[in-house]
Amino acid sequence: MTGARTRAIGLEDVAPIELRHDSWSRVLVSDKTVDDNHASLGYSVFGPGLVTADLSHSVDELCFVVSGIGVIRLEDEEVAVRAHSGLYIPAKVWHTVVNEGDEDLVMVFTFPWPDYPPTERRDART
Repeated sequence: MTGARTRAIGLEDVAPIELRHDSWSRVLVSDKTVDDNHASLGYSVFGPGLVTADLSHSVDELCFVVSGIGVIRLEDEEVAVRAHSGLYIPAKVWHTVVNEGDEDLVMVFTFPWPDYPPTERRDART
């Protein structure tokens, strides 16, 4: 059989994308870590008080909240998230992650794209 093979990629195997407030993301499964890959999987840690930039991805995003509490701020509403909840964010919807808790907000995310997808960014609304 040719093509992609099963691999396990640890957090320590990929470089972090550093954010403010001791926060970071890592894209573990991508076309950089798995040959012939057509989707991506990542892990983010958002420190207390972090408000990310507004993001709009070119594709849908699925997330799973591992721990913590927070809010996903959209154009016209806020969606509360907490540990053990799943989240669907449609393509091209502007969204901001806000950690309103006293502990890290930890999330796993995935995209139907071989790496982190094309994404627009703008300063977060206050």
